[in-house]
Amino acid sequence: MKMLCKGLAFFLLLACMAAALTGCHGSNGLQSFSVPDEFDDSRAYEITFWAKNDTNKAQTLIYEQAIADFQALYPNITVNLRLYTDYGKIYNDVITNIATNTTPNVCITYPDHIATYLTGSNCVVPLDALFTDEKYGLSGSEVRFDSPALEEIIPQFLKECAFGGHHYAIPYMRSTEACYVNKTYVETLGYELPETLTWDFVWEVSEAATARDADGNYRINGQKVMIPFIYKSTDNMMIQMLRQLNAGYSTEDGDILLFNDTTRELLNTVAEHAGTGAFSTFKISSYPANFLNAGQCIFAVDSTAGATWMGTDAPLSDISEDKLVEFETAVMTIPQFDPEHPQMISQGPSVCVFNKDDPQEVLASWLFAQYLLTNDVQIAYSSTEGYVPVTSKAQNSAEYLDYLSRIGEDNAEHYEVKIKAASLLLDNIGNTFVTPVFNGSTSLRDAAGQMIEEVTKSVRRKKVVDDAFIDALYSDMNALYRLDQTGSAGAAGKAELGPMPQTSVILLCALGGTWILIALYAALNVLRRKK
Repeated sequence: MKMLCKGLAFFLLLACMAAALTGCHGSNGLQSFSVPDEFDDSRAYEITFWAKNDTNKAQTLIYEQAIADFQALYPNITVNLRLYTDYGKIYNDVITNIATNTTPNVCITYPDHIATYLTGSNCVVPLDALFTDEKYGLSGSEVRFDSPALEEIIPQFLKECAFGGHHYAIPYMRSTEACYVNKTYVETLGYELPETLTWDFVWEVSEAATARDADGNYRINGQKVMIPFIYKSTDNMMIQMLRQLNAGYSTEDGDILLFNDTTRELLNTVAEHAGTGAFSTFKISSYPANFLNAGQCIFAVDSTAGATWMGTDAPLSDISEDKLVEFETAVMTIPQFDPEHPQMISQGPSVCVFNKDDPQEVLASWLFAQYLLTNDVQIAYSSTEGYVPVTSKAQNSAEYLDYLSRIGEDNAEHYEVKIKAASLLLDNIGNTFVTPVFNGSTSLRDAAGQMIEEVTKSVRRKKVVDDAFIDALYSDMNALYRLDQTGSAGAAGKAELGPMPQTSVILLCALGGTWILIALYAALNVLRRKK
């Protein structure tokens, strides 16, 4: 019995120590960050920066140049760059590394993703105090570069980074979606492009383009292939259609409103035009730009950040020259239900700073994140694609205005379609919107797009899309993305974090085992007394 008591006491001590260690610092063992009074530049810091680029090598060079210029100003801070080809991979790696406190210091990501990073932890630093810090905040007195002031960040873009009562990111670049149109084919079909595209117009022209000749070739292009309307991001498609119709998607608190009658009507419309071959998606058919440039598509919806892939003279065109077709490219806003009040999504990467045990390391990370807002970085990066800078300081600079004014001078830096795409967003900042950010909003976005994908795929497989089909689809999406578990910003997002960390499992098992041993000890005492 004495041996049991000693063992029990030792076990209880371990359990209490483990509970104390985890309870004092939050679920990932980190104290809340406070801005140091002074930056200790007598020390050396090594920070990691996770960023995303596609096949555009110019973007990689801009990251590398930004790091070199920053390190020249802060020689005691070493920045290690890790590049990804997909935001989803960054998201998955961050989620994996949260449990072991091995997150990067600075990361390019999306607010939807940050909302999940924040679940039950202090791993992402709220930036409000850093924004306004007199010494090291935006345009702070001790900052060694020309940082923008807080009021110089475009308010609509900064608002995207605020949720849960704090700003958890700074915007890095912004884009929207554009409809890249083969104007030549539209006019050949006997139509004239309106000032603003409408859904009815796009569907009508797309159906007209499906006509074939006696040999089975499409009349509009004389080829065996024609998909008149291709949408790259079907999640954005559904979200924007619902917004334009003032229909439900979600509340700010995370209540799911997606599965409504308007959504049902939209899915039936998609099914109708997918059934005739007038509509398809990127996931089903491939990149819209490839079809557009080959004369096999008329309306290609993609990000303004993808403009350098669009058009006969596109510098990043992915198809061989013998497949290219000459046509005039029009860059227009996405189709609208009410052209007098256009609405389009605002999107683009943001930058967050991860918390660490050392506040000085966090401050070093913030200084680098802030450097990404300087004119040199903003203008250089925005000129690689149809992005726009996120600060009025950069947008109104002589250098950026000169860049815009030189539209069409060449098919590289001043490629006409690319600058038109950037100008489209600059002209419509007031018409942009963002979806609510909450723990689980990433899953909701995925479900919105997946429904269009499932309907389009099913029609192509000759399945009947009716009310019963859509009822089943709603149920499947609820189950697949666990949306039925979120009443207000909660359970679905927690599910996104995946399995509970192993350390937490061990602790809970230890605590459970402790209570079992206590019960056994008490029972043995009772039996001994009876004897």
